[in-house]
Amino acid sequence: MHTQTRNLILAALFAALTAVGAFLRFPLGAMAVTLQFLFTALAGVLLGPRWGAFSQLAYVVIGLVGLPVFTMGGGPGYVLQPSFGFLLGLIPAAWVVGVLAGREGRFRRVFSACAAGLGVLYLVGLPYMYLIMNLYLGKALPFSAVVWTGMAVYLPGDLIKLLAVAVSAPPLVRSLGRYRPR
Repeated sequence: MHTQTRNLILAALFAALTAVGAFLRFPLGAMAVTLQFLFTALAGVLLGPRWGAFSQLAYVVIGLVGLPVFTMGGGPGYVLQPSFGFLLGLIPAAWVVGVLAGREGRFRRVFSACAAGLGVLYLVGLPYMYLIMNLYLGKALPFSAVVWTGMAVYLPGDLIKLLAVAVSAPPLVRSLGRYRPR
């Protein structure tokens, strides 16, 4: 199979897995805990920065076009949801994970890369949430309240996701072997 075709198939697979991860959710606070970041981080680790980020870009575009792949549906109006910034953050998060994870899939390096990717996700998602909550919805929330409702309550679950990716990465990297895109 041609390398470019294989890479597109793998990127499409991770876009689809991220969509599935949106529906594997556990309600908590203002948003639900989902498995989207788990699949985003795996995309970065297994596909590398370019194709990992492309998979997440494809996921976001598919949702914005109108397919109901986001947690609460889809369509262009979704940009006004407080959680949309986290969807945008998936794209650079996958890129950062892909850059930092390396090709070997070592536990510590993958865990650190995923933690950095999670940091990027929050750096994009929290300010977006703050702006939508305050400017569009008129809630007048301080940034500290947005950090609590949009990040702090989710950190224990995020730690579990980071561990899951770091544990599963070494065998997955070995199984992909020479077929891993870069």
